[in-house]
Parts: sequence; C-alpha cells; structure tokens
Amino acid sequence: MRETLGWPQERVGVEIGIDESASRARISRYELGAHEPPVKTAQLIAQALGVPLAYLYCEDDDVAALLLAVERLPQERRESLLAQWCAEAAE
Repeated sequence: MRETLGWPQERVGVEIGIDESASRARISRYELGAHEPPVKTAQLIAQALGVPLAYLYCEDDDVAALLLAVERLPQERRESLLAQWCAEAAE
C-alpha cells in the first residue's frame, strides 16, 4: 500500500511519529520481516496508510485486496455480502 500511495519509507515513519533519521530503517525492517512492530505501532501504520490493521498481516495479495474492498463498502452492503458468502460457504 505504501508504494501504491507513492510514499517512501521515511514518510510512513514520520507519519507515525518516528524520528526522520531513523524512520526509513525501522519501516524497512518491518516490511522485510526482520522485526515485527508492536501492535500499537502497526495500528499507527495502518491508520497512516488508510487500511485496516488486518491488511498489514495478510499473507496473500488477493485476500488483502478483498479486505480493502470490503472495508470500503457501506456497512449495510458489507453485512449483506458477508451473509451471502457465509451461506455459500456452508453449502
């Protein structure tokens, strides 16, 4: 998502309150999986990027795209689709 927004790693770091001199290295470590951010930091990253927290933990790009699409739907439509999908999955 960061790349889609055209944001460098430094911007994400600064947006969540990391000092600019350290932000690129910290965000890079999180993206590469060398370090896992604390949940509070992950929440701040998700908020800065405009995505749900779960998006940051998706291992599958299709699931991540689906999560974003569902998140952006009006609540009523989201509930309708969820009911439909659950019914289909139960068949």
